[in-house]
Amino acid sequence: MSGKKARVIAFYLPQYHPIPENDQHWGKGFTEWTNVTKAKPLFRGHHQPNLPADLGFYDLRLQQIQIAQAELARNAGIEGFCYWHYWFGGGKRVLEMPFQRVLETGKPDYPFCLGWANHDWSTKTWQKGKALQQDTTIFKQEYPGEQDDILHFQTMLPAFQDHRYIRVDGKPLFVVFDPKGMPDCGRFLALWNHLAEQNGLKGFHFVALAESVPPLDAGKLANLEQAVEDCFAEYFAMGFDAIQSVNRKYAEIKTGGKLKKTFHGAVRRVSPGMVLDKYDYGKIVRNFYTSQDSKENVYPQLMAGWDRTPRSGRRAIIYYNRTPENFSVAVQQALRQVAHKQPEHRLIFLNSWNEWGEGAYMEPDLRYGTAFLDRLKQALEPDR
Repeated sequence: MSGKKARVIAFYLPQYHPIPENDQHWGKGFTEWTNVTKAKPLFRGHHQPNLPADLGFYDLRLQQIQIAQAELARNAGIEGFCYWHYWFGGGKRVLEMPFQRVLETGKPDYPFCLGWANHDWSTKTWQKGKALQQDTTIFKQEYPGEQDDILHFQTMLPAFQDHRYIRVDGKPLFVVFDPKGMPDCGRFLALWNHLAEQNGLKGFHFVALAESVPPLDAGKLANLEQAVEDCFAEYFAMGFDAIQSVNRKYAEIKTGGKLKKTFHGAVRRVSPGMVLDKYDYGKIVRNFYTSQDSKENVYPQLMAGWDRTPRSGRRAIIYYNRTPENFSVAVQQALRQVAHKQPEHRLIFLNSWNEWGEGAYMEPDLRYGTAFLDRLKQALEPDR
């Protein structure tokens, strides 16, 4: 561990296989690929569609795909995958098949952890025919109470006890997507820590996914760095051990200015898609980190890109000029944030391994091949 520049963990979307709910709302056989292939460029210099190369339009019902993904990631120096995990309350799960198979078969033999994507599922997740068409909730995220929290823990306990599960300070790493959406997050964290200790674990290393900038408010944003610090303090007060900082909005403000961001926010609320909200990825990555990211208990995010055009069309926020050269800058910026930390805490969360619908992916594509993976591998190699 001591010789590693960083512990890079990549978020992993287990969406690429048909499920009944998507069939019902989007048509038979729908997966993320359905919209990825339909995306079109919206301005000069905007590259769409982005299409897969080595792995093709894969289907996660085939286990050899997961094995090939793990080999690509391992070779690039990525420590493991953080699988997005869905638990809507009352034992209701979705997209669990890929991870369950990893757990039950032992393949691939590659480290993993879980991130609880505790948010509603609605039809606004993917683009519909009309921008203002009414959304339909597919799954409502619910919190029935303590017995459900216990059931949730017991269901996932085999994963937490698996030798492949990623640990920090000897504790299983568990990410929570929306802590503020939980009615009593502190009680949940305390209960799970208690259950973990009862089952031979040291407790959890709980990480909050945290937007670094609060809702756009001129008063709060007068001192942007202070706003970030205040925002993070709320998550630590809930009982989290660490924060995984989400700095897109911060970087957009630093790159385009507060006025532009406020204007775009107002326009998007009234008339989504009327004005394109776009930023140069090369400038974004140079403005991406706050003073908080270098703290021992804040884990920075490495952005592989961002362009939700496949999902949202003109309503998307778009980072253009996503090149291997600019990604190299992003990697070096991320590494600077963790260089001085204890080796165990040099965590960087990579967004993402395979979020093709959000333009945040590391898997080889037809435009750049394995260039992004190659750049990451080169940056993580020990200095000579």
